Amino acid sequence: MKNSLGREIPEEHSGNHGGFAGELAMIREYQERARHIRPVKPRDQKLLGSLREAIEKTGLEDGMTISFHHHFREGDFVMNMVLDQIAEMGIKDLSIAPSSIANVHEPLIEHIKNGVVTQITSSGLRDKVGAAISSGIMKHPVVIRSHGGRARAIATGDIKIDVAFLGAPSSDCYGNLNGTVGKATCGSLGYAMIDAKYADQVVAITDSLVPYPNTPISIPQTDVDFIVEVEAIGDPTGIAKGATRFTNNPKELLIADYAAKVITHSPYYQNGFSFQTGTGGAALAVTRFLKESMIKDGITASFALGGITNAMVELLKEGLVERIIDVQDFDHPAAVSLGANEAHYEIDANMYASPLSKGAVINQLDTAILSALEIDTDYNVNVLTGSDGVIRGASGGHSDTSAACKMSLVIAPLIRGRIPTVVEAVNTVVTPGSSVDVLVTELGIAINPLRSDLIAHFKELDVPQYTIKELQEKAYGIVGIPEAIEYGEQVVAVIEYRDGTMIDVVRNV
Repeated sequence: MKNSLGREIPEEHSGNHGGFAGELAMIREYQERARHIRPVKPRDQKLLGSLREAIEKTGLEDGMTISFHHHFREGDFVMNMVLDQIAEMGIKDLSIAPSSIANVHEPLIEHIKNGVVTQITSSGLRDKVGAAISSGIMKHPVVIRSHGGRARAIATGDIKIDVAFLGAPSSDCYGNLNGTVGKATCGSLGYAMIDAKYADQVVAITDSLVPYPNTPISIPQTDVDFIVEVEAIGDPTGIAKGATRFTNNPKELLIADYAAKVITHSPYYQNGFSFQTGTGGAALAVTRFLKESMIKDGITASFALGGITNAMVELLKEGLVERIIDVQDFDHPAAVSLGANEAHYEIDANMYASPLSKGAVINQLDTAILSALEIDTDYNVNVLTGSDGVIRGASGGHSDTSAACKMSLVIAPLIRGRIPTVVEAVNTVVTPGSSVDVLVTELGIAINPLRSDLIAHFKELDVPQYTIKELQEKAYGIVGIPEAIEYGEQVVAVIEYRDGTMIDVVRNV
């Protein structure tokens, strides 16, 4: 056969594609074969004039799936901005797949009522949005996935994203993005990376357009179709809202002291150990107590993992932690550190926690501090629904981390107000009891009977020890037996375990 240049090519060597027919001929054929392949030709422009133009360019239609990330947390402007524009354009019946939903996304409720959004999958639902979902405003139940479970679902096609709308603290004109430069820095873009890699099309929305090339590159130009510059993508102060609360509460400090003692007297506490402590008053206090012990004992950690705060950054600066591995930042100093310190390393959600990746970092984790709204006498944990049965939390990385690390600690007060935390049966199972090793309360600890090795190891530990049944009885002895929640028949949410199986459902209240 002869190609377009008149060169003779033996048919056995022309492969499946035939002969050369022009610079762009085969690119067009690829586009026809696979919708998600949208190559950018040499003089194509990615930077567009408006969000509306970007939505039109993607060909977004009724019934498609769009996604967002939650790295701006309560400071996010992007999801509301995009959904308002989509509603104005008359597009309906969309599925949305944000990595999490915050209270700032309250306008989502009207978009559900108006039929713009008819299906949701996310890690969690906060406050008013969660309450609205729990009341039964959606025809289809929300699918709740852990961070690792969401990464797995995207990679396997269980979640097929037609268009990902990703807030980018900085971008150049060709779509190289990072979260450490710009007006609204959020640090790691770990949850956005998986969307960018697998979505059919990606629209980067930025308020800081910088010269090409924008480095360091968190999400590369090869994963971005269009860029839109707007006035503001978020309020950085909202990132830390409620997350980095240092505590003087005696109860929380006692819980933190007990948790730190469990870690420092565990078989895993030695040079090169690894840990994740999370955010919130008690968790941050654990980090402070752990720091004191590490200095006293001359112990250095190989890495700290997870949602990163300034408390972790200080450990890195002082040489007590050799590396920080970061999928999300919870305050401004952490975001600054990611951009400034080469020992502070950004990863995506797949590398963080997916059970189907070729090696999630959580598999290398020695110990993790996790929270709970409720924990029952079988050690099952609820981090999603409140004592009234209303959705008000998030699965997050709870089931991922507790399953993978060598020793998981759930820290929680015995009661909150007049509500018991340790109960006979949790309202909603997010993490199975087989993944939880130690419960830490202000009264003392309870070790899962499945961990006979830890029970033997901690026999001489200077912390009060109980069975979890004894702690549950003490909680009920203080506040009484909680009244049963009256549920309806409508399933408003299904809880996927990290492997894709259904572990529980939530019904309307």
